[in-house]
Amino acid sequence: MSWLSRRILYASRSLTAIPDCEVSIQVLRHMTAVLGDPSRSRNRKSAMPPLMTKASFTGHVDILLKSEDRATGLEKTRVSELDCRQDGIAGDCHSGLTRKSDSRTLQQYPRNIDIRNVRQLTLLSSEELAEVAVHMGVPQILPEWVGANVVTSGIPDLTLLPPSTRLQFPSACTIVVDMENAPCRQVADVISGTHPDTVMGFVKAAAHKRGVTAWVERDGIIRQGDPIVLWFPPQRLYPHS
Repeated sequence: MSWLSRRILYASRSLTAIPDCEVSIQVLRHMTAVLGDPSRSRNRKSAMPPLMTKASFTGHVDILLKSEDRATGLEKTRVSELDCRQDGIAGDCHSGLTRKSDSRTLQQYPRNIDIRNVRQLTLLSSEELAEVAVHMGVPQILPEWVGANVVTSGIPDLTLLPPSTRLQFPSACTIVVDMENAPCRQVADVISGTHPDTVMGFVKAAAHKRGVTAWVERDGIIRQGDPIVLWFPPQRLYPHS
């Protein structure tokens, strides 16, 4: 006899002492007590395991920057906090729910059409900027030169963060990684203005160390000195790419 059959038999036997006038109500109550609430059982079976995994380490906000006018060039100015909204950083030239397609998206779209803006923020790490400087043979690479919005420390291999990684800040602001940011010639030109003689060019030296682009999922303020909690999506290699 199965487990369920035994419980039904036990429940039916224990109902024999209940008066007929109360049977209908008592049956329902008793069967629920003995067998459990079916709706709760269905909910337990359908419960999904957590999809995101919290990182075992915590990052740190070292430097924050923004620029109101893209026409002034790539370089940005340091600030003490960033007001992040779902359309990007308030007062930053890269804000907006949409942006114009450019050379990065020519494989998918014609140039200069409206597409979703998943490049609202640029994140780099202090550690990777230092590595790039060593490869180039220069004392330092300032984040102002490379168009950074958020410079972090304590996040190993920031540029290799998987797409859809969430970064959360104490204000509840949450940003989502879109993808790796490729080194560009425009940054190289800015650096060469200060360091005309380098051992290695920026584009080569910064390969897989140029940081990531991201977009705002939840509004909030990012402040200098904030801790950063990271949440990773499932990581599996797609076998058909």
